[in-house]
Amino acid sequence: MAKGRKNGLYDGISEELSALMRTGWADTERHDLEPDAQAPYAARRREALSARFPGERLVVPSGRLKVRSNDDTYPFRPYTGYVHMTGDQARECALVLEPRAEGGHDAVLYTLPRDGRDTDEFWIGYTAELWMGRRRSLAESERVLGLPCRDVRTLAADLAADTEVPTRVVRGLDPALESAVTTDEDRDDELEEVLSDLRLVKDAWELAEMRKAVDSTVRGFDDAIRELSKAIATSERWIEGTFYRRARLEGNHVGYGTIAAAGEHATIMHWTSNDGPVRPGELLLLDAGVETHSLYTADVTRTLPISGTFTEVQRKVYDAVYEAQQAGFDAVKPGAAYRDFHVASQRHLAEKLVEWGFIEGPAERAYELGLQRRFTMAGTGHMLGLDVHDCAHARNEEYVDGVLEPGMVLTVEPGLYFQPDDLTVPEEWRGIGVRIEDDLVVTADGHENLSAGLPRTADEVEAWMARTAG
Repeated sequence: MAKGRKNGLYDGISEELSALMRTGWADTERHDLEPDAQAPYAARRREALSARFPGERLVVPSGRLKVRSNDDTYPFRPYTGYVHMTGDQARECALVLEPRAEGGHDAVLYTLPRDGRDTDEFWIGYTAELWMGRRRSLAESERVLGLPCRDVRTLAADLAADTEVPTRVVRGLDPALESAVTTDEDRDDELEEVLSDLRLVKDAWELAEMRKAVDSTVRGFDDAIRELSKAIATSERWIEGTFYRRARLEGNHVGYGTIAAAGEHATIMHWTSNDGPVRPGELLLLDAGVETHSLYTADVTRTLPISGTFTEVQRKVYDAVYEAQQAGFDAVKPGAAYRDFHVASQRHLAEKLVEWGFIEGPAERAYELGLQRRFTMAGTGHMLGLDVHDCAHARNEEYVDGVLEPGMVLTVEPGLYFQPDDLTVPEEWRGIGVRIEDDLVVTADGHENLSAGLPRTADEVEAWMARTAG
């Protein structure tokens, strides 16, 4: 029987109540489910993973719930590598690739089956189906995901019973599975690296999901401008909430914490408190992305003049960032070094900062010394996909030291940030932060800007706000 709640209002369960709860339930097994459209793509991803580790067992858990405030849990998001290899989003699961003697692997998904109605487990406890919602049965999961499914509650014992097969497991997700086998941390880290490597180039199904994410994000930015007057009357949180509504209506969630940074908050790279005032005459830096139901996310930034038009200094900063972004765009093409777009953007910003007298030139020397970083802060972009900073564990030689290939999706997001207490710049520049960010996919002959539906130049932004603002 499931463990009862401490400090609950009921002392126990009578035999009569238990008997009553176990009877009178309809058979709800679904026989109409079709294979998920992602299933054949996930199968090919598993084949690529299998080829990298011949003769080894691979264990990729989905992760477990985390308790919040005693009687609640944080929203569950499965481990990205698990989602990529299965298309599944369930908790407390694991993909196991079992090596075959003749080569290759057999893939098995260990997952939680439905709670049986012959015990009290389905209606008692924090994770019971009547509390958390219906799960798929093993047979249903097999039909949807296209691979055999077993009860995950047997997995730890199954692994412990067969220790002869060399095994790798992604760590930090499921302590019970980690303790069931003896593995080497460095070899386990290599598994996580390969799972990241395999996401660098998106397949056709993934690119379609990225387009959905970006298209919804474009509509979310329109929403934010349309309700800007309400934010002026309240705070940055109105913008955050407005975008969140679009994300929940059209997708699963936001792909990361929305940055709705007005005034001097725009100089803070990861401002997510979003509790400050929205004042005409200042800028609003909105960095936000919709996450699709399949968990692919956009990541877009626009910097908007709250009053509808840029001041002279604001426009000067904005134009410099736009030009730097365009220089970065021009460097995104197959065969180019991944770093090229970053270098092109940063060189341009270094030149502008020298021109304005904020750092000592010549510009090439300033760039080589990284002097522009006082005002640019971060790198100029990153890979994008299932994670907002996708493929973060990929090997350097495949990612930052690699070359661009068709199907890679990345952001290009230069920025300039003049801190409100920076005495090295004139007072009218202080508190100005500008970032422009778009999502690009590398194509056979260059790139496509997936977020081209949003204006980029200063004139276009002002016209957009004039026709959209409520």
